[in-house]
Amino acid sequence: MTSLLSDPRYQSILGFVCFWTIAWLFSERKKRLPPLRRFVAVLVIQLGLAAIFLRIPAARDALTGVNAVVMALSEATGAATSFLFGYVGRAYDMPFAEQPGQTSGFFIFAFQGLPLIVFVAALSAVLWYWGILKIIIRFFAAILTRLLGTGGAVSLSAAANVLLGQTEAPLLIRPLLRNLSRSELFAVITCGFATVAGTVMTLYAVILSPISPSMLGHIFVASVISVPAALLFAEIVVPPAPGDEPTKVSAAGEGFEYKSTMDAFTAGATEGGKLWANIVVAILAFIALAALVNLGLAKFPDFAGEPLTLERLLGFVFAPLVWLAGVPWDQAPAAGKLMGIKTILNEVIAYAELAAIGNTDLDPRSALIMVYALCGFANVASLGIIIGGISALEESRRQEIVELAPKALISGTLATMSSGAAVGLLY
Repeated sequence: MTSLLSDPRYQSILGFVCFWTIAWLFSERKKRLPPLRRFVAVLVIQLGLAAIFLRIPAARDALTGVNAVVMALSEATGAATSFLFGYVGRAYDMPFAEQPGQTSGFFIFAFQGLPLIVFVAALSAVLWYWGILKIIIRFFAAILTRLLGTGGAVSLSAAANVLLGQTEAPLLIRPLLRNLSRSELFAVITCGFATVAGTVMTLYAVILSPISPSMLGHIFVASVISVPAALLFAEIVVPPAPGDEPTKVSAAGEGFEYKSTMDAFTAGATEGGKLWANIVVAILAFIALAALVNLGLAKFPDFAGEPLTLERLLGFVFAPLVWLAGVPWDQAPAAGKLMGIKTILNEVIAYAELAAIGNTDLDPRSALIMVYALCGFANVASLGIIIGGISALEESRRQEIVELAPKALISGTLATMSSGAAVGLLY
């Protein structure tokens, strides 16, 4: 009989319990836990969806087939970047030869990888104007309300987070933000941290393509199964106060009104351009900050035969958590380092690092666990985005948002970790 210590799937089972316990330790009302049926429903949703795409060949083939969409969008964007930036915007037809020992492949991330966001944002705006995204979001919202009992307003915003960003999704319930309970507001913020926007999913798939050709499907599934987990962890950390009633909603779409298809396309491209610039600036600033910290840590004596770095320190902190998600202990330091990079810097840098080490320091199972565990906007930089963005939508809740956002960073991280545990259990 397989022992508990030799089968990593048992780690994932333990991980669910430990992640819930960690959330409970941060709870504002430790005697008010969600009902048992809520835990069961979330587990069934996470494990059920993960099982479909990991265990059923037709579903796995569908994920792989989505790769054609990624390649088409990447090729189309490449034509534009090549026209605008010349050889800098495309990783081939270089005017000079690659030097021996050079491994970059001339891939310039800011001009060849990130511009994909602009094109996808433009297409997403068009799909919203045509009503396709509205139908998808309302469908998911209805399911969340029925299965988890969340109010219509929170369900709508949570469902929108699968496709929209952490500040765009709350726009759909902007008129109701003033009336949300503290628990509901916390749930909205947590879902923003636990998911990623559709505008960046294709980018992540391109970055992770060396690991698997079906990454776009996995990124989408990861974002979907993290939503119910985020709602559960949010309710554990900030439970509803006695007498709180779920906030209902009957309409959606405020803040996304376009006059025509072309208006939607150009407006979406403009917003995508802003997102591209924000990511470039954030990556520049935070990588520089991390390098500065590492310069300081280099003054200390070596630890365990290697120099101290911020990445190593964060790897030590997160190693037990990724072990609980199902990563074997000998791979936990490398995987923990990825979680640290994602939390302190952002998921783009973490995914790039995962693509670089995925075939060496992590086995295929651990790499896929980390794809799911890293799939969220829960990082320090996003604190400012959340506080500034949602406060701008409802200024009267600013102080409460400032208080809740750091806790939501924790609950959002735990939600994505539980998605990784679902993969670890079923792989």
